Amino acid sequence: MSQNPFPHWTIEYFGQEGTCFGLAIKDKIHEEQSAFQKIGIYDTETFGHLMVIDDCMMLSQRDNFLYHEMMSHPVLFCHPKPEKVAIIGGGDCGTLKEVLKHPEVKSLWQIDIDERVTRLAEDYFPELCTSNQDPRAQLLFDDGIVWIQQQAPESLDVIIVDSTDPVGPAAVLFSADFFLACQRALKPQGILVQQSESPLLHGKTLIKKLHQDMRAAGFSETHTLPFPQPVYPTGWWSCTMASKGTPLKQFRQTDAEQKTFVTEYYNAEIHQAALVQPEFLKRALSE
Repeated sequence: MSQNPFPHWTIEYFGQEGTCFGLAIKDKIHEEQSAFQKIGIYDTETFGHLMVIDDCMMLSQRDNFLYHEMMSHPVLFCHPKPEKVAIIGGGDCGTLKEVLKHPEVKSLWQIDIDERVTRLAEDYFPELCTSNQDPRAQLLFDDGIVWIQQQAPESLDVIIVDSTDPVGPAAVLFSADFFLACQRALKPQGILVQQSESPLLHGKTLIKKLHQDMRAAGFSETHTLPFPQPVYPTGWWSCTMASKGTPLKQFRQTDAEQKTFVTEYYNAEIHQAALVQPEFLKRALSE
C-alpha cells in the first residue's frame, strides 16, 4: 500500500450502507450554525472548495457541474417551451446558473429557506453565482413547500427540486402531498424533476417510492436518469422526472445538439444515454 501523502482528511460515512467518501483537505476555512443547519467550507487538496451541510458533502468546485447540468438541461430540453421555472432549494445557485443559459426561460424563481447557503456560495463558489443578478431571476428565502402551495393552478412549466437528502426538513420534499401541490401548479405540459439519490443504494426504496408517489399525485409518466457524482454516496446519483403530459423519453434533440451555451458534461448524446436505465433499476421499479 502506498504511503498517504496528505495528513488531513474530511470523511463522510454512510453508516447503514457500510461505505464512506473522503477528500484530503488543506484547511477548514469557514464554519457556522445558521438558523437551519450547520454549514462548513473546506479548501481541499484536489477538489477545490467543498461545502458541507450537517456533516454531509453538498458540492465541490471540481465536480458540481455534473449534478447542476443534469438537474437542469434534460428537463428543459424535454419540455417544449420552458418559460416559467421554479427551483425549490438550490441555494448554491449552480442549478439557477444552468437554467438561465436557456433563452426560452422568461421567469425563474429560486426558493431556498436558508439565505446563508447562498451568501456563502457567493463568497466561496462565486463561479456558481454569476447569474444571480439576471433580471429573469428572483431569489426568495422562504419555505419552498409553502411557496408551491400558494401558486396559481397551471402557472409553471418546470419545477426543479434541488434538495438535500430526504431527512429533517427536506423529507417533506419527497412526500406525496408535495408532489400533489407540484402537479397542481404545473401547466398541462409541465414537468417536475427531483434529485433522487443513488440508484445503487436507493433503487428499491426511495426511487421506487418516488415513482409511486408521483403517479399517485396525478403525473402520467415518470422516468429516472442516472449520472455520475463523485462526492455523493457511491459516486453514482440520479434525478427523477414526472410529467403531466410531455413524453419524457423524447427531447428537443436538435436544439440540444445546437445549444448556444457551453457545458462541461451535458450534450445531446449524454441526454440520450441517460434515458437508458440499467437492468437492476428497471427490475426494482417494476417489482
